[in-house]
Amino acid sequence: MIRLILLLTLTTILSAKYTNCEFQNKHYTDVCKKAVKNGVSYTYANKFLLSYFKTKKYDEVSWKYLQPRHIETHKKSEKKANNVLVKHIPKIVEHLKKYKKVYDYSEKKYGVNREIIASILMKETKLGKIKPTHDAFIVFNTIVVRTKPKTSRQKWLLKMGKTNMASIITHCYKKGVVPEECNLPSSYAGAVGIPQFMPNSFVYTDGYKTKTADLTKMEDAIMSASKFLHKKADFSKLIKWDKMPDIPKIESAWYDYEHKYKDASLVYTKNKHGKKYKCFTCDKKELSYLNEYAKKVMKYNNSSNYAIGVIRLAYDSHYLLNK
Repeated sequence: MIRLILLLTLTTILSAKYTNCEFQNKHYTDVCKKAVKNGVSYTYANKFLLSYFKTKKYDEVSWKYLQPRHIETHKKSEKKANNVLVKHIPKIVEHLKKYKKVYDYSEKKYGVNREIIASILMKETKLGKIKPTHDAFIVFNTIVVRTKPKTSRQKWLLKMGKTNMASIITHCYKKGVVPEECNLPSSYAGAVGIPQFMPNSFVYTDGYKTKTADLTKMEDAIMSASKFLHKKADFSKLIKWDKMPDIPKIESAWYDYEHKYKDASLVYTKNKHGKKYKCFTCDKKELSYLNEYAKKVMKYNNSSNYAIGVIRLAYDSHYLLNK
């Protein structure tokens, strides 16, 4: 009987006609308006945000790991992850050889080094070996429903959640997928596919000689990550690896520097909010080339340890590939 009532309720909701974005939850109103601005119909946006299967389920694991104390733990583990991944450099080289034609094409089109892209894909999902276990929309819906915007981080988290919800609705609308079937497997943070794109970055996806991209396909992951760095970070000139300093040595020195200074940054003296950092590469002529390209990598992930880890993997992969 309960199931029948639920089914009738859902049928009534999904058959209704909608002409605005008025919700009791004002955050849903914001999401709906963003989606409609992206070209989504009022009817589709409303159906999505009123779907029991999309907005009445919550991801407790995701919510737990997005709390500040777990974020700090993740930052500390980045260095360890970098050290572990160094042993996978031969696998990166095998990957580069296997997808040589794709990388030839992406380098020519976007001007982003193949070693950088392969290293990012290794960092993100071990070249597609790590499989997602969450649903992106449910992750962001949990953030939006649960976040109380008191601190600057909480305000950012809420804004980010709403933007990504709108992006997913837009993505599924353009794909012609009904809300209940709009399932995007993701990480606990809502990142999708082999290159771990946030939904609000789907505008940077690119298929390998196809009109549409599938981020679960390696060829499209390569193209999309290349396009992201090209468009978002103005990465258009290939790194000349002989101009880079001795990266393994520099990486080790950076870890010592980071341990010494609490507010250390690989490339910045301050952030956009005015917070000051002790910059490792700034005002050092011998590290200016590293500084330039590390900033580009940090457009993909703003962690200093992420950037130095990617560049270390790419540096070693380049020389092993060209032996």
